[in-house]
Amino acid sequence: MGTLGSLRTKAVATAAAVGSLALVVGCSSGDDSVTGGGKKDGKVVITMGLYGVMGLKETGLLEQYEKENPNVDIKAEVAGDEQTYYTALQTRLAAGKGLKDIQGIEIGRAKEITETQADKFADFSDVPDTDHFLPWKESQISTGDGKVLGLGTDIGPMAVCYRKDYFEKAGLPTDREEVAELWEGDWKKYVEAGRTFKKGFKGDGVAYMDAASGLFNAMVYGHPEQYYDEQGELIYDRNPAVKEAWNLAADAAEDGLTAKLRQFQPGWDPGLANGTFATAVCPAWMLSHISEKAGEANKGKWDVARAPKGANWGGSFLGVVEKSPVKEEAKKLVAWLTAPEQQAHIFKEIGNIPSSREALESDGVKNAESEYFSNAPIGRIFGAAAQEIPAKQVLGRKDGAIKETFSQGLTLIEQQGTSRDEAWKTTGERIEKAVG
Repeated sequence: MGTLGSLRTKAVATAAAVGSLALVVGCSSGDDSVTGGGKKDGKVVITMGLYGVMGLKETGLLEQYEKENPNVDIKAEVAGDEQTYYTALQTRLAAGKGLKDIQGIEIGRAKEITETQADKFADFSDVPDTDHFLPWKESQISTGDGKVLGLGTDIGPMAVCYRKDYFEKAGLPTDREEVAELWEGDWKKYVEAGRTFKKGFKGDGVAYMDAASGLFNAMVYGHPEQYYDEQGELIYDRNPAVKEAWNLAADAAEDGLTAKLRQFQPGWDPGLANGTFATAVCPAWMLSHISEKAGEANKGKWDVARAPKGANWGGSFLGVVEKSPVKEEAKKLVAWLTAPEQQAHIFKEIGNIPSSREALESDGVKNAESEYFSNAPIGRIFGAAAQEIPAKQVLGRKDGAIKETFSQGLTLIEQQGTSRDEAWKTTGERIEKAVG
């Protein structure tokens, strides 16, 4: 039986320690270079631009590749904040210099990259042995003419992380199977469980969920169409799925069920450490962050239950810059890093769910448990959730920006008492400005 133990504290610490983003590091030959890599001292130098906890550097895979390929030297820079990372990446792409040979691409940016920057990235459609990916993963980074601009790392199947001790105090079940039955099949049941929690919990300073935006994202990402249709037209303002998610998230905010702490924003980490909320909608990659920030004092108090419905929140790709002087070597490295064995290794170390079908079906993934989260069978929970992700997912050019704007809009309701209709109007105006 595999175990994630403490989910490798060093993984998050490594990413958090990076305070600024410099897309050119190591052996860049100067400001006029396209990328920082090349040939130096008889070695192939490959530079990488990463963000968050993608697991490639934190789990020792880059060192392993260097040992197996002694003629290769890898220089990886990890930015803690993806928004800062992507803003800088856009600037470098526009300038045509200062890039890394390999660049991480978050799913919310994939459509914009394929539509506006396809000529800047190398084509992976000719790379052998890549049929192990989930079929919809490759399509997310492919252009209309069949060019594949990268290979997938992780995906973000959803679950609900919850505090067993708080549930017991509120008179709710604590067994993960019974907890999942509370809200099975309907996010409205999740909110209703929150109302029961609020009535039953005796004590101050603990909310049912961290923020309304987490609930909103989980609901929206469970639908094939979200903010755009297949023709690339904005439909967020008339998509029933988006409006339903908005209204239910607003219900939770207006009913006082949230701690008003947006995920990964100031206050959320202390909220985890101080135990100021009982649940958080959590894609698989979030578990390592929760365990790190909640700390040893809360080990065994958290557990993981199935989400009401399947959805995919997050996931990344690795692309290679077309004009990289070590393009073929970089493509080879990307193929190795995203192979089933390496994806399974990252999952074992920090819990990122593989986008490789073969890795998902391996015993090491299927049988994995999390010691921190009360020995929850996370391999089984998230593996099953991955099968519920809609096979067809329509991405849009500004998905990332729209997601952020909706989160800000719900914060208006939570923190400022703005009416949901006024907040919706403000959000729409901001989206129109953001997408041009």
